[in-house]
Amino acid sequence: MALALRTPRLLLREWRDEDAAPFAAMSADPKVMEFLAPFADRAAIDAYIAAARDHLQVYGFGKFAVELPGEASFIGMIGLDHVRVAVPFAPAIEAVWRLAPAYWGRGYALEAARAAVEDGFGRLDLAEIVSYTADENWRSRQVMERLGMIHDAAEDFDFVHPRSLQGDPPRRCVIYRLRRAAP
Repeated sequence: MALALRTPRLLLREWRDEDAAPFAAMSADPKVMEFLAPFADRAAIDAYIAAARDHLQVYGFGKFAVELPGEASFIGMIGLDHVRVAVPFAPAIEAVWRLAPAYWGRGYALEAARAAVEDGFGRLDLAEIVSYTADENWRSRQVMERLGMIHDAAEDFDFVHPRSLQGDPPRRCVIYRLRRAAP
């Protein structure tokens, strides 16, 4: 059974082989990667996609490829994932998003992230979903706030991602939380 989520404008679906090239191009864009750790090479990108595919199959949720039906077969990646890095709030389930710049500013990140969060609280019965980013990443922070996530400055932390370049200083990060509404 294929895993997918639909929104009024988007299809969040399992990854296809043809998604690798546009994901690699997007991951090479400095605007996209401004607040994200870089991939070392194409093999690292392919491993990331393979891990996303495996996670979807094993857990029944994960990072979906995002399609804009009738316009673009791949515009980015959005979904839920296990936090796999050493951060103060792990273990946790995180809402994640990454879109190609041509699709920024149209509400797609919020629309797709909302579908992933609703699926997490509904079908998956999660109690809480988090999201974190660099303190200065206002675009992502706005998505978090529009999702209804709450930021507590007391939880801010310094972080060096494992994929960061050697010698990169820690980056100040913020975490936002969203708890499932009581029935």
